[in-house]
Amino acid sequence: MSAPVFQILRASLVLCLATLPGCAAAVRTDSASSYLIIDALEAASGAKPDTFTGALASDVSTKGTIYEDLAKVTLQLGMKDPGTATTPTTPSSANYITITQYHVSFVRSDGRNTPGVDVPYAFDGAATVTVGASVTTAVVPLVRVQAKEEAPLKALVGGNGAIAISTIAEVTFYGKDQAGRAVSVVGHISVNFADWGDPS
Repeated sequence: MSAPVFQILRASLVLCLATLPGCAAAVRTDSASSYLIIDALEAASGAKPDTFTGALASDVSTKGTIYEDLAKVTLQLGMKDPGTATTPTTPSSANYITITQYHVSFVRSDGRNTPGVDVPYAFDGAATVTVGASVTTAVVPLVRVQAKEEAPLKALVGGNGAIAISTIAEVTFYGKDQAGRAVSVVGHISVNFADWGDPS
């Protein structure tokens, strides 16, 4: 094979690898032997904390009370070296990942994303849960009480659902495997803010 042809093929391969999805790149670049998979990210209104759904109608005021809204994440562990079909690799306790914190930020599809003006402020929270050989769930705050007492959500109170702010919440979970190597995973869920009708 001539040198110019080899260089063209090599450049094409590099470009192909560079355009792979971000999650695949993350799997390759961190040093941990395992990684996190989000099976589901659901949310529940603080007024109905036991009812989790795939999108959240966040009520900024419920019968004159403000509730914190919750997110429930369902996680499992993946191995970077899964083994073969006949002899798959089984995770050991050294591969388990302990989540220690998470970050929530909000964006709008119209590009108006100024925190405290167009969307609620981003925030960080603490959460401790270890994802091992079985599927694991964790519940964390998704919309804080103080967000409903600040702009832009406070202005929605009294609108009776006629005024709404539609956002996408990006939730990043951070943790480490048992050797201390950093791992993270990102999930998304729709969050629509309004002064929804109060439940009876």
